[in-house]
This record gives sequence, structure tokens and C-alpha cells, in this order.
Amino acid sequence: MKKGIAILGSTGSIGKQTLEVVSVFPSSLTVVALAAKDEVDLIVEQIKKFSPKVVSVATEEVKQQVEAKLGGANVQIFVGQDGLMKVATEPTAKMVVVAIPGSLCLVPVIEAVKLKKDIALATKEVLVAAGEIFMKEVKSAGVKIFPIDSEHSAIAQCLQGEDAKTIKKIVLTASGGPFIKTPVEKFETLTAKEALNHPTWKMGPKITIDSATLMNKGFEVMEAHYLFDLDYSKIEVLIHPQSIIHSFVEFVDGSIKAQLGAPDMRIPIQYALLENKRAGNHWSRLSFAKLSQLTFMQPDKQKFPCLEYAYEAGKKKGTLPAVLNAANEEAIKLFLRGKINFAQLPLKIKAVMDKHENKENPTLDDILAADKFARVNLV
Repeated sequence: MKKGIAILGSTGSIGKQTLEVVSVFPSSLTVVALAAKDEVDLIVEQIKKFSPKVVSVATEEVKQQVEAKLGGANVQIFVGQDGLMKVATEPTAKMVVVAIPGSLCLVPVIEAVKLKKDIALATKEVLVAAGEIFMKEVKSAGVKIFPIDSEHSAIAQCLQGEDAKTIKKIVLTASGGPFIKTPVEKFETLTAKEALNHPTWKMGPKITIDSATLMNKGFEVMEAHYLFDLDYSKIEVLIHPQSIIHSFVEFVDGSIKAQLGAPDMRIPIQYALLENKRAGNHWSRLSFAKLSQLTFMQPDKQKFPCLEYAYEAGKKKGTLPAVLNAANEEAIKLFLRGKINFAQLPLKIKAVMDKHENKENPTLDDILAADKFARVNLV
């Protein structure tokens, strides 16, 4: 029987690559629901190719444009937050792929978990903003989380068959982004176009900017804390520009296990969709013969303070992580619109964090209120 897949973010980078993977395994995977934004032609193309039962789009106007181009196709189209909820809770979906950047899909994903749907997680902001609440629901529902991030997929693979008590530390590798060698004095002049020119990965604009500031790696540290139930003292970050070693685990006896592969997101996506089962590779392959070098360096936390902000928020817990996440989203929007420069990104984020009064043991409503606070106060 085919496994029904719902995709939140089908027209983004991860969503499109997820559909590529689904296409390779038509006998075992089928798309039952898609949530997209406003890319009308691409949405229509995806509906025609994958025949989902339910589709969500951003606005009523987009819905009308899609329906006009479809010409009576047998699909239900919903709008906005209600649409995201319909896709996330579609009864025939056994797994929900979460690939919408930011906290927009937080509530729908929690509802999917309550309905006992497994989650293939690319949107790290779900765990960043509401990790305690999300993991409590996951444990209560007894569902599985399959990480799509290459780093967390790597850690999960390294831990197969291992006793978690024998972990000394995990090391998340980071490409370092496009500015790892750029003097900090030049940060005020860096443009969004330069920041979006990632040296190794093809990703959406939000996560690409996060990679440039190292906030993405900070979010991954917070994600790893919840996924692998590890104290922050056991989670480290190492810059590895080639993006070949996706992460590694050091055990108490000094042994280290690493997962290596070509920098191609379709590999961890496939591993997640197939629930940690190996299948033939239709994508990129790693050739050691063509590798000239593998290099590593410690992250410069003064040059890239967002990494430290994430550690700080993660350790304090409460509503502060949600504030960090929302402030970061809003700051990136300003940067992409040319309203602030690259050097101002961390300054804007830290100002909102400092202004916020952290609330411990928050409810989901508290998390959403903190998210709103950050967006209103990021100016």
C-alpha cells in the first residue's frame, strides 16, 4: 500500500526536491496534499502531475487563478492558515513533510502530530519556537520524527544501533556561508544578492541568509537538543566549507562516527521519506578521488554572534526561543528589502531579545504571543 504524503511548502526548495524523490518511488509513495504560497504556474503543474486531494494556497486571489488554469480538476483548494491546517490534517496522509520556513506552520504541525501522523521535518523553527510543547505532543502521540536537515539526518544515521548513554558529544558541521572569509569591517556594505550566493547548497532565501549569519546553525543546535535529547554542552559546531561531512558523533571511548555524502538535499529527504531505509541513489554521489581537501575551523562567535544568541535562548528556554525566531524572520525581511545592512541583522535581533521578558513553562498561546511581540518590536 502506498504511503500518503502531505507537503507543507511544496513550491519551495525542499518541497520541490521532495516531489522529485516521490516521483522516483511511485509504488510506495503518493502525494495526497500540498500547501504552497502564490507560485500559480508551479502549483498548477504540481496538481496536474501528482493529483493531490487537497491543496492550500496563500490567498483567495491565488486560489481563483489556480482554479482558472486547472479547468475543473478534481481537487479541493483552501486558503491561508485554514488551508495549512487542512493539508497537515488530511486523513489519508501518513507522513507530513514540513518545509515552510519560519513559524507559520507551527500550529498545523502540532495538530498533525495529535492525529498521529509521522513528521519529516525540514522546518527547524517548529522545534526552535516550541520545542518543549512539540516534543511533549510527539511523545504523547507516539509518532516518529524523521529529520530532513542533512546535519540531523547525519546524526540520526551515526546513532543507529548505538546507546545514547555512550555519546560524549555531537558536532554539527557548517559550511560557514558566503562570508566566512569576509572581514567583519565589510559587513555593513554586503548586499542581499551577495548573501544569497551560497557556496555549496541550493536553498530558499530565508535559510540562505540564516546560513550567512550562522543563525541557521544555531537553530540546528536547538533542534538537535530536542531530537536527540542532549544537553547543550554536548552539542558543538565546526565550520567545514566543503559540506561533505554532514555531522559526526564522538563516543565516550574516543571513537568518532561521521556521515559523508554529496551536498544534495535529496539524499536525506529520501532517507526520511523511506523511514530510514536505504534505497538506490538517483542523485549526486561523492567521489573521494575528486576531493582535494576537507578542512575545518572553529566558528568565530564575535563575527557571527547569532550562533551564541541561539545557544543563549535554547538554554533559557521559555518564550525566548520564539522571540529569537520571530525577530530573526523579521530582520531578514528587512535585509532582503534593503532596509537594513548585513551588520545590523544580529543587532536588531539582540535588541528584541533584550526587550522581552522571558516566560518559563509557556503554553502554545504564550509562544504565539511571544512571536507576535517580536514581530511588532523589530523595527
